[in-house]
Amino acid sequence: MISSDVFRVFVPLLPVYLILVSLAGCRESASSDPAPLSGTLYVTSPDRSRLLEPRKVEEVSRPAPEGIPIRIDPHITYQKMDGFGYTLTGGSALHLQKMSEPARDSVLQELFGIENNGLGISYLRISIGASDLDEFPWSYNDLPTGESDRDLKQFSLAYDTLYLIPTLQQILKIAPRLKIMGSPWSPPVWMKDVNDTRGGSLKKEYFPVYAQYFVKYIRGMEKMGIPIDAITIQNEPLHPGNNPSMLMLADDQALFIKNDLGPAFLKEGISTRIVVYDHNADRPDYPISILNDPAAARYIDGSAFHLYGGSIDALAKVKEAHPEKNLYFTEQWIGAPGDFAGDLSWHIENLIIGASRNWCKIVLEWNLAADDKLQPHTDRGGCDRCLGAITIQGDRVVRNPAYYIIAHASRFVPPGSVRIASEMHDSLPNVAFRTPQNKISVIFLNKYKKKALVHMRYEDRQLDCTLGSGEVGTLVFEPEF
Repeated sequence: MISSDVFRVFVPLLPVYLILVSLAGCRESASSDPAPLSGTLYVTSPDRSRLLEPRKVEEVSRPAPEGIPIRIDPHITYQKMDGFGYTLTGGSALHLQKMSEPARDSVLQELFGIENNGLGISYLRISIGASDLDEFPWSYNDLPTGESDRDLKQFSLAYDTLYLIPTLQQILKIAPRLKIMGSPWSPPVWMKDVNDTRGGSLKKEYFPVYAQYFVKYIRGMEKMGIPIDAITIQNEPLHPGNNPSMLMLADDQALFIKNDLGPAFLKEGISTRIVVYDHNADRPDYPISILNDPAAARYIDGSAFHLYGGSIDALAKVKEAHPEKNLYFTEQWIGAPGDFAGDLSWHIENLIIGASRNWCKIVLEWNLAADDKLQPHTDRGGCDRCLGAITIQGDRVVRNPAYYIIAHASRFVPPGSVRIASEMHDSLPNVAFRTPQNKISVIFLNKYKKKALVHMRYEDRQLDCTLGSGEVGTLVFEPEF
């Protein structure tokens, strides 16, 4: 039983106690309110006055009536990304290896590292044998005219040990999770129906031998510490005029995969992904026809595309026809001397945004590096106007349009990021991702002729971003999940 004395002491203090309890509850309620949303907008301008320039963006409680909304929905998800990058051509590797060691270390850290604002490039394409951006055309089994080597006893990666392999080994020390795709421009000429590195087709009698050529290549690179994530069967199979090059029709590619390459990989326990086509978006029928063959499709991971012809939205037709297969965007060049404003706008809209919105798991620009004379390249069809993402002159490095195009994605959309839904506008194309670190990255382009105020809406929160005409922005923010 409580005594009357206790009541005489406690009752007068009761209002004070209730007020203190109420205030404590208010403080607890206030502390549970979500923290204001903030992010960083990285901006590149068409006149180069801003190059990945960071700008703080804060949450808006009372949005301005003007402006364009982009609604982001993290609950609608699409493909998981493998990465963004370039083709490390033989010529690119040559220039890197001719730099002094400190200069090479510095540029590779900048390109492939993630510290100190590195680009974080996460995917590379390389040529299986020579591409047209090598010093000369060659393969891993070159023989005197009239000779053949069905057992591939003379197969050798020797030339690649000069430039390409040392460069890849150094890159993998910086970025051990980097993935690599190999693409052949031509098999050895003795396997072809023309005695030339350019054009012609693979003789059917050499289909099994060529399958073993791929096996030896993958195993040989593995021994060098270089895992090959994927291979395409033939670079630009409908363009036999390059040097080196080869014509390979869809029926032949399907036949080669289902009868020879697929079974060879299966027998050898090779997990490298097989990717078909690797050419322009104007022929979606090519990969679809191969994937329509169940005997070939069982070995195939997906299809690869370039955009020298056709429209990027054609890739969605392949996804619609075979939703279980993956899509990859593997090449797009920039012609020298380059038009920074035009190249930035077109490539961001069609590749970084367009290819990603059309299901591509990777987006790659063409050659990583060239010198100021656009060397090396092969004769009789090699590209003599291919501007590298960087130009290397001795130890000096010049950063070109493709450097910034890829940087707007590679630095902020690491492997494992998932594309999520975002509201599309014709004059404000965009694409959004959720990263493995639970950040949201939105890449967008202002195609309006004037400055644009963009309301970036994430559920019931909003960040306002301003982009000048022609500017590209990557917004990165971390909501509460």
